Amino acid sequence: MQAFNRNKWLLLASSAGVLALLVAAAVQENLLVEWRGIQAQAATPDGPLPVRLRQVVNPALGIADRCVSCHVAMAPGEESVTGASLAEHPAVVHDPSEFGCTVCHGGQGRATTKADAHGRVAFWPDPMLPVGMTEAGCGTCHAALGIPAREQLETARASLERGGCLACHRVDGRGGVTTPSTLASRGRRRTGDAGVPAPDLSRVGLTGYDPGWYSRHRQRAAADDTWQPFSADEGDRDNLDLYLSTRVGAPRLVAAKSVFHATGCLGCHKVNGVGGDAGPDLTRAGAKDPGRLDFSAVSGPRTLAAWFAEHVRAPAAVVAGSLMPAVNASADEIDALTFYTLSLRQRDVAGSYVPRDRVRVQRFGEREFTSDGATLFGAFCAGCHGREGQGFRVPGMVFPSIANPDFLAIAPDALITETIVRGRPGRRMQAWSAETTGLTPADVTTIVTYMRNRAGVPAPVDTRPPRWVRGDAALGERIYAASCAGCHGAKGEGGDGPALNNPVLQQLATDTYLTETVARGRRGTAMGGFLEPSTVRRTLAREEIEAVVTFIRSWGGRL
Repeated sequence: MQAFNRNKWLLLASSAGVLALLVAAAVQENLLVEWRGIQAQAATPDGPLPVRLRQVVNPALGIADRCVSCHVAMAPGEESVTGASLAEHPAVVHDPSEFGCTVCHGGQGRATTKADAHGRVAFWPDPMLPVGMTEAGCGTCHAALGIPAREQLETARASLERGGCLACHRVDGRGGVTTPSTLASRGRRRTGDAGVPAPDLSRVGLTGYDPGWYSRHRQRAAADDTWQPFSADEGDRDNLDLYLSTRVGAPRLVAAKSVFHATGCLGCHKVNGVGGDAGPDLTRAGAKDPGRLDFSAVSGPRTLAAWFAEHVRAPAAVVAGSLMPAVNASADEIDALTFYTLSLRQRDVAGSYVPRDRVRVQRFGEREFTSDGATLFGAFCAGCHGREGQGFRVPGMVFPSIANPDFLAIAPDALITETIVRGRPGRRMQAWSAETTGLTPADVTTIVTYMRNRAGVPAPVDTRPPRWVRGDAALGERIYAASCAGCHGAKGEGGDGPALNNPVLQQLATDTYLTETVARGRRGTAMGGFLEPSTVRRTLAREEIEAVVTFIRSWGGRL
């Protein structure tokens, strides 16, 4: 009986303990949660703020975001709340009371605790974007169009500043408006003049602007001395139009995208169907699940941003077996590339919410970069051939210099053009056809023209037929084995030097191009000129050079 009584008391005590734990959990879950404490300290003009769970629900976007339970002043209709954790949401293109929070910021919208809501918990695939990279969320829906490479964007921005536009207009948080005080400081205010407010230009790439703004501005300035005089040549006006077309309310994203277009990433990766096939498609790279990535080689936080940054610095260390060479970029450029890659996170949304720029890309094939030579070269070629076309080498890979004046002086435009279009089979140089890569014939012509103009080397004029060499193939074979095979391979398969047994090279290269390459060499490379006396290589006569070319032709482009 005594043992039975002890068991009853033990059962009663354990039941009371469990009940106490359940009560404590209920109190913690419902009364002591962080959002309740925040709301209890908040106030409205009419008195204390009612404490309740708040959320933004939009079935069309598939969101139910409870972030506003803590960030109360950002809740619909409660912008006047004071004392909450954050102030009213900054002015943005979209209304947060309609679009919610997670569409742009990421995170776990239905959560009610800070760690869960911010996505800083194990296995949540979409944590919040890092502080300072919030604009990367614009890529969830948008695709900013017509973004040039970084150098061109900086040149366009310089035209805006040089023209004095910021004296009156506000652009991305800089500059101001024409007011009575600013007019007085310029000594141009008239009695009774209240000042002329200048429009904010931060989003004119979305809203549009009068294409005849320059002539109208000049006319108004001539008739009204309260207007700022303004004069710009045609080049500056083109730069201003380019810069204004990129003002879409996301200046950091546009700047990051311009770095992407200057670093040659499209040479290996596709974005929205445009680019190369050597690397993974990046169209949705920003939506990677951090829980599925290997962070063993990544120092710092286990975040997608940290993984992307380290992958740019040391690709093979982060992804075993990666053939991607380390990107030659500054710390700021690596941050920009990380920023842009995070923005590649396209979300499927209802038709009425699909923005026009995304429709123009997906349905009409409009491209996200400009078509000037510098941007096309930077976006498609610089990754392998260098930003100046200087070429470079990494262990196991050699990328030739295509800006070398010795090359451009003897290479016909047809050779360069067809090499781009057809590639080099068996090598890393893929075929750049419009159907598979989005690089059009007009783009290829623009790139070739840009290369020549930048180097200042005109296209060569050759009056000889493509095949004119008639040398001694047996002599050429002996000379090739002694002087050429070390770099180009015993059978022309390539090594430190390019593959000479490549079918595209055999078909496109003229005999003049081959003989002059051997005779002149290439400055800045291991290929010396064999016609010139040298202490480290055999000097060849013209007849011997033609014999080598005859032997090379005997392969017929069989890899």
